[in-house]
Amino acid sequence: MTEKGERRRSALVGAAAELLRTGGFDAVRHRAVAERAGLPLASTTYYFASLDDLVVAAVERTGRDELAEVRAAMEELPADASASEVAELALDQLLGRESRTSPEAVVLRYERFVGGGRRPYLRPLMRALRGEFDVLLTTVLARGGWVVDDAALLRVVAIVDGTVVNSLIEADPDPRAAARAALRDVLGPPDASTQGH
Repeated sequence: MTEKGERRRSALVGAAAELLRTGGFDAVRHRAVAERAGLPLASTTYYFASLDDLVVAAVERTGRDELAEVRAAMEELPADASASEVAELALDQLLGRESRTSPEAVVLRYERFVGGGRRPYLRPLMRALRGEFDVLLTTVLARGGWVVDDAALLRVVAIVDGTVVNSLIEADPDPRAAARAALRDVLGPPDASTQGH
């Protein structure tokens, strides 16, 4: 593929990822993606064999962007960051950074996870991203003094996810606050001897 072709394809993936993050799977349509990217409609079918291929690329870009955001935020944490600051970063990873200001962003994120599970062609990618997610979340929690093994990490994610879904069902105006309380309960106090490592 030419350099121009790579740029166009990347612009389409970026546009699709933006639409996915702000509108869910239903927002990722050939016309909407082309318009968002400022490219002709035909470019979506030229660079992607199907809408499913475009959705896969959008999900991958979105997942990798979200992981990169958390990694960058972790690097910016001061060496003496408090456990509370680290817990907020863990919540950013679990709920999305946008959840700090927008409960609707939480709904869109969870719809994406559920919608991804309903699309068999996304499952291999979702599993791969989940592996990277787990490694990063373990690292984030260790930075706050919480050392968790795989089973404990699964429990943390399940409890936070369950709390968030319940919060959304009850139309709680602040699902992040509910998630914060659940995270605090499941993790308990940090181990001061490991905090910041």
